[in-house]
Amino acid sequence: MVKNLGNWEMILTFLESNLILRNRNSWKEACQNIALIPFFLLLSLTFSDFGVTCLGVNYGQVANNLPPPDKVVDLLSSLKITKSRIYDTNPQVLTAFANSNIELIVTVENQMLAVLVDPQQALQWVSTHIKPYFPATKITGIAVGNEVFTDDDTSLIQNLVPATVSIHGALVQLGLDKYIQVSTPNSLAVLEESYPPSAGSFKTEVAGIMSQYLQFLSSTKAPFWINAYTYFAYKDAPNRISLDYALFNPNSGMVDPYTKLHYDNMLYAQVDAAIFAMARLGYNGIEVRVSETGWPSKGDPNEVGATVVNAATYNKNLLRRQMANEGTPLRPNMRLEVYLFALFNEDMKPGPTSERNYGLFQPDGTMAYNVGLSALSTPSSSSTPSSASISLASSATKVTDVKGLIIFCDLSVHYPQS
Repeated sequence: MVKNLGNWEMILTFLESNLILRNRNSWKEACQNIALIPFFLLLSLTFSDFGVTCLGVNYGQVANNLPPPDKVVDLLSSLKITKSRIYDTNPQVLTAFANSNIELIVTVENQMLAVLVDPQQALQWVSTHIKPYFPATKITGIAVGNEVFTDDDTSLIQNLVPATVSIHGALVQLGLDKYIQVSTPNSLAVLEESYPPSAGSFKTEVAGIMSQYLQFLSSTKAPFWINAYTYFAYKDAPNRISLDYALFNPNSGMVDPYTKLHYDNMLYAQVDAAIFAMARLGYNGIEVRVSETGWPSKGDPNEVGATVVNAATYNKNLLRRQMANEGTPLRPNMRLEVYLFALFNEDMKPGPTSERNYGLFQPDGTMAYNVGLSALSTPSSSSTPSSASISLASSATKVTDVKGLIIFCDLSVHYPQS
């Protein structure tokens, strides 16, 4: 009899995600495969022993105490991270990522959009900021701005599509379009309606340009990125929204009255709302990826729910979902790609206390809390989760205002070290 049900559940999830076990009800099938299950049981694997993760982690440097890019690359490599995203094209960062085997998405800052509307300027930008580093630095995407549709500077919206088209045209001219996609992250606030998911629609004032943007994504097969935080929804209405529903904990969930689809967590409902919003504009086949999501571990007195326990719960449950390669109820067979916010706590971010407390790690590399990554960063099994760390000390000059996003997809199993 299996006594450790937690480990047993993790083993079943791993086997299913790696196509070893086609159906967990037919577990005998796997047991007949050279005693594979007993092998895992004897190892007594814990959640953090699996490197079966495809989860993004935003990496920002809005702080005065963070390690330089080369040390961050060391950290990402130790975590077996294979993909990342930064929010500019800082040459120090691009150089640090060279030959690291980490794929990289770079970003055009919002203030550059007006300049890059000009195709010649876009060609010059790509020739200067992309081509010299490629392919040593594995640049795979360009994010044109960030949350442009909901930015206070409304002139950005008018420049988004022309700048995006110009940048893509420059990639085509340089023969790089086969390797590099172009898109932009969007705030969930771009939606006029998001509940129920089938009512999802874009705000009227952006619908016209959004349609042009979606046409570009459709023609280039680039994804639609959405920043979705269930924390904000819960904080604003804790008496109406179930905390368990927001945290991926077991709960009764909700049924969309029109599609009859059942949702057991808010994030998937938010994503499907974005899919329905695109469908209302005539675009059904564009992939949606969550470019930011997370939960703060600390907040001001009026920031309900911002606690270490909730942050650890949200991120650990999200990691479990990612390990299972889940899709949303509307697209169950399309794995949802998610990027977590954030890698570090950042002490210079403006705004409420929560803004400075989204990190998985402290600036010195120790974990703010454990979500199951300790086996990837701990040098030996004798290290406790609370003390697991990687040395990030360096006297190098800090690169300021550098943000990034990491996604790792290592399907190997990491065994406990003796």
